Amino acid sequence: MILVTGGAGFIGSHFVLDWFEQKSEPIVNLDALTYAGNPANLAPLQGNSNHALIKGDIGDSALVESLLQTHKPRAIVNFAAESHVDRSIHGPGDFIQTNIVGTFRLLESVRAYWGALPDADKNAFRFLHISTDEVYGSLAPTDAPFSETHRYEPNSPYSASKAASDHLVRAYHHTYGLPVLTTNCSNNYGPLHFPEKLIPLCIHNALTGKPLPIYGDGQQVRDWLYVRDHCSAIRRVLEAGKVGEVYNVGGWNEKPNLDVVRTLCRVLDELSPRSDNKSYTEQITYVKDRPGHDRRYAIDASKIERELGWRPAETFESGIRKTVRWYLDNAAWVESVTSGAYKNWTAKQYA
Repeated sequence: MILVTGGAGFIGSHFVLDWFEQKSEPIVNLDALTYAGNPANLAPLQGNSNHALIKGDIGDSALVESLLQTHKPRAIVNFAAESHVDRSIHGPGDFIQTNIVGTFRLLESVRAYWGALPDADKNAFRFLHISTDEVYGSLAPTDAPFSETHRYEPNSPYSASKAASDHLVRAYHHTYGLPVLTTNCSNNYGPLHFPEKLIPLCIHNALTGKPLPIYGDGQQVRDWLYVRDHCSAIRRVLEAGKVGEVYNVGGWNEKPNLDVVRTLCRVLDELSPRSDNKSYTEQITYVKDRPGHDRRYAIDASKIERELGWRPAETFESGIRKTVRWYLDNAAWVESVTSGAYKNWTAKQYA
């Protein structure tokens, strides 16, 4: 079996769902179930005896050690993280606690567990750490995309905390021999995405007649990766990745934020037209840019394709259409997660 941390969040829950579409190997799923961790994301697994969702923190060493000793996982896939840049600007403490201290405590628990395994199990064990392209900093318009050897230049409390966790994972491999793997992904999108991030926020606001907030001039460029493509990459790295290596995972879809929002507006115009027959683009509203906003991210995903044979299956056009369709078909899920706390947050952030 494998232990997944943060497996009720956006990417983590998709990984767990995708795993059981491909395999029957059991998963123990440890998640703190904060605002973005939602058991409803895992509803299709209700009654599945091969999946156990445990509420808990990766920093709770006693709990983690108990799970390791009870279930004897052959691998750990670590999604657990605070991940929203805007929230890290307002309150960096949670990001330091979870992403740095939590990762350290998880690594310590895993190191003790791994060190006591029989040689055959020790050699087969893997610790796969899921990270972000934001650790690399910001690119100029003509710079080459981020490769795995690009130096770390994090610019937000979020990316700095993830960079620190990456360094800890690397150090535990080089110092203690822990068999680690790290992936650094670009911006994910797709179903089940908590509506604080750009795409789900704008879909939700469009359908409820609210402004579609665009930071600054909207020309911040990101590489967009459909979440299920990311999951297939993680499975491939876990299966065949070389111990100690880093693999960048991207969608080969560089787009300015404004173009992303205009594209989803076009899809909404087709699939769910406004009652007045005007385009949803009329709801686009420019707001003050956030502090320290990185101008461009871009991923060179050629290493994972060359060495492991992985390449994304979705184009941005196909992925965004699937995403919009899901939100149209799952209004109840959106309503359930957009609580009063969510409304207070968005009012504060985009005032």
